[in-house]
Amino acid sequence: MGVSGRKRPGRRRPAKSRSLPERGWIQMLVLRVIHEVPMHGYQLIDEMESRGYVKSGRFETGSIYTILNRMEKHGILSSEKIKAESSRVRRVYSVTKAGEIVLREGLKALMERKHVTDNLLMYYKNTFNSEV
Repeated sequence: MGVSGRKRPGRRRPAKSRSLPERGWIQMLVLRVIHEVPMHGYQLIDEMESRGYVKSGRFETGSIYTILNRMEKHGILSSEKIKAESSRVRRVYSVTKAGEIVLREGLKALMERKHVTDNLLMYYKNTFNSEV
């Protein structure tokens, strides 16, 4: 709605997709890592930290499982309970076919926008005389 409280003509809401835009970066990172090897939440946290995708301590176990459960609810991930060597049952997540499409389309979109990011980084470096 505009300032006057009236709807603006020609404005439509974007179609809903299976991706979760408010969590786009985290979702892409989760899909990227789990696409390689199905894993449980603790492993995912360790893997994302060791790769430098997120800062150490960024995720608490509860928050990563909330993200994983949400992604599973949207059909992007699936899970199964697997008994680990420690005889503990773990919920191991894997990427679904729909999740693979979200990952592929998300990565394609990033590649298409890479020139914009490169341009902004060059501007930053040249303008602020900083190394990136």
